[in-house]
Amino acid sequence: MMNRFITSAFFLVAGYHLALAQTEEPIHYKITAPAGADLTLDGTLTVPDNQNKAVPVVLLIAGSGPTDRDCNSTYGFKSNAFKMLADSLVRQGIAVARYDKRYSGTNLKAAVAAIGTEKHRFNYYVSDAVGFIEQLQADKRFSKVIVAGHSEGSLVGMLAARQTKAAKYISIAGPGRNIADVMKVQFQTALPDTLRSLATVILDSLKEGYPVQRVNPFLQTMFNAKMQPGLISWMKYDPAVEIKKYVGPVLLINGKHDIQVATSEAELLKAARPDATLVLIDRMNHVLKNAPIDRAANIETYNQPHLPLTPGLVETIAQFVKK
Repeated sequence: MMNRFITSAFFLVAGYHLALAQTEEPIHYKITAPAGADLTLDGTLTVPDNQNKAVPVVLLIAGSGPTDRDCNSTYGFKSNAFKMLADSLVRQGIAVARYDKRYSGTNLKAAVAAIGTEKHRFNYYVSDAVGFIEQLQADKRFSKVIVAGHSEGSLVGMLAARQTKAAKYISIAGPGRNIADVMKVQFQTALPDTLRSLATVILDSLKEGYPVQRVNPFLQTMFNAKMQPGLISWMKYDPAVEIKKYVGPVLLINGKHDIQVATSEAELLKAARPDATLVLIDRMNHVLKNAPIDRAANIETYNQPHLPLTPGLVETIAQFVKK
């Protein structure tokens, strides 16, 4: 029996104070690592209380790097965006599950010890998401499972939603092209010319499936020998191709002030899936907060956990989920 605890809070909604209660409970997915070692992924399931019927549940899948279930990272930023999104959707009568993917949150050290960075493959993220989706699909408290992936998690969710025949799929700040091509665009502002040229050569090689033996020391963080197999496995996928294979309703969301994933990426996904709903939100950045377009000021919001979510985001998701 899972341990539960009740949290109550007062929220200001449409000018009225409402006392709402929700139940948070732990969820887990136990996997067997390639080397045979066990690894458990921890998550949080937030459910609206006092529901007399089954409710929809959204599985939130985190984005790139060691980003955890709350949208916080060991890279030094703490936005709490996913926790805030979960709490907000619960107020709309929608349950939310979110988890620490491999190499993040509570399993960061354990994943490195059990698997090792060099043994990671992109499809492991997908199989983990499938495991959580199947748990939610088997839970009679939920009427349907909607998969929502953020950034890198967009492709993970896209593939997992197709495999599990999830009811609906949401891409939030998801790339519409091969990640190698997306990284080239990101490097235009993140790297000086010389390093950018070297990085482009490396990306082209990895995209073709060939590891690179000699990597500039300044690029080791992204392209060291242990990272390359995982990157190669990620670069096998084209989101604009994969999204066509999912047959359910699709919502595409991108912020106009996202300096990591441009709105043109969402538009590519929309071109691949003309029946999808595309919503571009003014001033929203990559961590789902209002932010200036200036790069330095934009990134400052990544470490402002009390900054509210961009207005309209929650309502857009809730409307799609309930439709």
